[in-house]
Amino acid sequence: MVQKINDMMPISPQAEKVLRTLNEAGYRAYLVGGCVRDALLGTEPKDYDITTSALPEETKQAFTGFHVVDTGLKHGTVTVVLDHTPIEVTTFRADQEYLDHRHPSSVVFTRSLEEDLARRDLTINAMAWHPGEGLIDLFGGESDLSSGIIRCVGDPDERFREDALRILRALRFASRLDFRIEPETEAALLRNAGLLEAISAERIASELNGILLGRGPGEILVRYVEVLGIPIPELLPMKDFEQHNPHHHLDVLRHTAAVVDAVPAEKDLRLAALFHDIGKPSCFTQDENGTGHFYGHAKISRNITTKVMRRLKYDNATREQVEKLVMYHDLDTEGREVLIRRWMRRLSPELFARLLFLKRADILGQHPDYRDGLKVLDETRNIMERLLADHVCLTMQDLAVTGADLIAAGVPRGPIVGILLDKLLDRVAEGRLENRKDTLIDWVKENYHED
Repeated sequence: MVQKINDMMPISPQAEKVLRTLNEAGYRAYLVGGCVRDALLGTEPKDYDITTSALPEETKQAFTGFHVVDTGLKHGTVTVVLDHTPIEVTTFRADQEYLDHRHPSSVVFTRSLEEDLARRDLTINAMAWHPGEGLIDLFGGESDLSSGIIRCVGDPDERFREDALRILRALRFASRLDFRIEPETEAALLRNAGLLEAISAERIASELNGILLGRGPGEILVRYVEVLGIPIPELLPMKDFEQHNPHHHLDVLRHTAAVVDAVPAEKDLRLAALFHDIGKPSCFTQDENGTGHFYGHAKISRNITTKVMRRLKYDNATREQVEKLVMYHDLDTEGREVLIRRWMRRLSPELFARLLFLKRADILGQHPDYRDGLKVLDETRNIMERLLADHVCLTMQDLAVTGADLIAAGVPRGPIVGILLDKLLDRVAEGRLENRKDTLIDWVKENYHED
């Protein structure tokens, strides 16, 4: 629900001081962009940006004696730090021609707030607020917030050709706010999607994360897969790929979208949901009854996940976590404690718990008549939680012996020590050996024979 902020704007003491100092010095200064949008939505802004008629040197002069950082002088930005809180202050500006579909060739400082707002991407991000003037909304941003609409400022083709990253930003805001993209902006977005080839992998990954972590990522995935398919062409075969299987009433893309929506909004889970069935189209077969099968699709999906995430330059820790979730999303413990113990050990208790979130979402994305697996999944989670509450040994740190203990018992130094520790942990984790030092040492003495 959009709130009125003309009379009152939630503002931090630091941002209020910067705003007041510039206005009292004779310049025009306004809160602008995301903080105004969030305030209208009733959300406390995470940070505050200020736009001003003051040139960078004039801003620095106004804050003589304060810590001021030259963040980006050629773009008119300095950062004023008050009480360890950074506040970005940028001079009103008008961008010149964009030559690479990403960055303006130069910027021109202006004394016009109107020119500054006109260069921004979306109407909901092109509003300003002044303590005396109230809300400045030249492009209908407040109305679009009320209507749940994502719309470009001015000509959408121009906005996207200037900076192709705005294509993904539009999708991110549509997902984050669960808004719809208005028709002219949508048409321009689709026409200009090819320009995303000019965007760096890191920027693509950042915006993809934002899309996936929003309130409506599934709808964005289905409706704009051709756009996302520019940087991630591996997504395209999933569209309209019917599964011909009674367990699935949705094609691969729509099933994937349902799973993305159903997992908790956490980066590794949403990425794993996006990729968990991406290998299905490449391994589809049908039996003599016409029933579809996807043998080995988890491994193929894992391999594609690795390829895509490396191309988009995800960090190794995130990539490896997502790879494992994708690889084991079809894992069946049958609700048996010995199997649950085994996989909690192999994956780690934390990753196993996250895998159960993915598996639940995967089942919820299947035909309603084939969701019996939810009961087994609940049993599995109950067993897992009991094992954790009982502090069952599942990690090497919890094992009652160390490598030094094995060496003291007569095992020679070298790789064999680690091999034996792994075997001991497997047996303890699965409940086949008691986690007592004497018991474990006795097992080693009985089973280790030096060749």
